[in-house]
Amino acid sequence: MLRKVFSCGNLIFADRIEPMIRLLQTSITTSDASSYLPIGIQVLIAVGLVAFLMFATHMLGPKRKTSDKLQNFSSGIESHGDARQPIAIKYFLTAILFVLFDVEVIFFYPYAVNFKGLGWDGFWAVLMFVSFFLCGFVYILKKGALKWED
Repeated sequence: MLRKVFSCGNLIFADRIEPMIRLLQTSITTSDASSYLPIGIQVLIAVGLVAFLMFATHMLGPKRKTSDKLQNFSSGIESHGDARQPIAIKYFLTAILFVLFDVEVIFFYPYAVNFKGLGWDGFWAVLMFVSFFLCGFVYILKKGALKWED
């Protein structure tokens, strides 16, 4: 058995370490169906609640069908023309640029948390990261991707 005495100064850790080692040596992977029972019960309750609420609102709700209620609702404005008109690519480009620079801000959080521990190497790495994105931003400005006038 493990009866070695681990000591640090005058503290003896044998009584604390042996149960931890025994716990780590035991197999935690059990494949019996009873370990999935709580998950199954939770799924059944969730599906049952959704089904019950949908049934209850269908049964308790008003059932007055008129011609106005059966028409498609489009923000109160009557529709005319084709809905498949081309949209300017500037909207999509602006959305993609927003996502790109938003993700850049997310990468600053680990640096902001650990900036003292990273030292000068971390500072230069973040400076290089920012310079790459600034080069991309200057390129976008020079290409005129953010100009809305046609």
